[in-house]
Amino acid sequence: MAAKDIFHDAARRALEKDGWLITDDPLFLRFGGLEMYIDLGAERLLAAERNGEKIAVEIKSFISPSATSEFSTALGQFLKYQLALEEVQPDRLLYLAIPADAYRDFFTLELPRLLIQRYQVRLIVYDPEEEVITQWQT
Repeated sequence: MAAKDIFHDAARRALEKDGWLITDDPLFLRFGGLEMYIDLGAERLLAAERNGEKIAVEIKSFISPSATSEFSTALGQFLKYQLALEEVQPDRLLYLAIPADAYRDFFTLELPRLLIQRYQVRLIVYDPEEEVITQWQT
């Protein structure tokens, strides 16, 4: 199992503040001969509909000197996890959680923005200091 990201706990608390129940930390999947660990599994019970919305969240910090390298790794993980979830837990949507400053400084650049659009990467933008979600991008 991979080590937790430096902002793992902050992102988890931000989701909890936003009304999500963390059900898995980490979320274990087995697919295609591989074992995978997505950082979090969560669900929100919708009182009006009486059925739960389920998500999986891969948390990234983007604190390394190369945002491009970190983005390449994150995108590869996202695509791998997305395929596995579609096969094993199709009722769960995958999100990539990133800090607000990484979103502002890197994810708004043309190439990352186009890749996010092309591969339909859902983003959760969080503030690691305030431990709140600032944006959901689907």
